[in-house]
Parts: sequence; C-alpha cells; structure tokens
Amino acid sequence: MNYGYKKEVNLNFEKSVEKIKEELAIEGFGILTQIDVKATLKKKLNVDFEKYVILGACNPPFAHKALLAERDIGLLLPCNVIVYEQDAKVFVSAIVPSVAMGMVENEALGEIAKEVEDKLKKVVDKI
Repeated sequence: MNYGYKKEVNLNFEKSVEKIKEELAIEGFGILTQIDVKATLKKKLNVDFEKYVILGACNPPFAHKALLAERDIGLLLPCNVIVYEQDAKVFVSAIVPSVAMGMVENEALGEIAKEVEDKLKKVVDKI
C-alpha cells in the first residue's frame, strides 16, 4: 500500500523546505506544525540523524468539510508532508489522503480525501 506520494528533488534541503511551504500556501494549506526530527532526536536521544522535517499542513475549508462528514477524522489530521535528506539526496513526500482515510467507511469523506490528494500531489510535482 503506497501511503505517500514521494519525489526526489534537485534542490538542497533548506530550499526544498522553503519551496514546499510556498507551494502548499498556493494550494490553500497552512502549516500548523513543523517538527525538526534531526534536532529532536539529538536533544531527546543524543543520536545523529539526517536532516528531516515533518510539516503538518492544513487546508481549512477541506478540514472543515471532513470534520462535518466524520467527527473523529481529526485523528488523521493534519496532512503530513515530509522533507528529508538521505545519502546526499533530498526527497519530498506527502500523505495520500485516500489511503489514510480509506479505513473510514464514509463516502463523503472519500470524495474530500481525493480532492485534497490532488492538491498535495500538485504541490509535490511542482518542487
């Protein structure tokens, strides 16, 4: 099951994070959370890890529709987008909402997930 839409990019890590945020904003997403995994693992476990950031992205109109369709869907929100560096390469990946929300048997939610998925794939494709 492919739960992420992933792409290797030709930008450095920092520029990739900046660009993904710009493209998310164009598609109506705001960033609710930003987790610097590298810094967190260093601080909490004193281990070294590659550059890795998790962005919790939210498109308020779609989040509202999803919550109206299914109150407990908040367990699967926000939509996570990641940027990471591995073996001197940079990757961006976004959650595939239709897969993540596929476990919820709600037709209205499936339609919303597909719309959000299209937007997230568009964001990744533009990087």
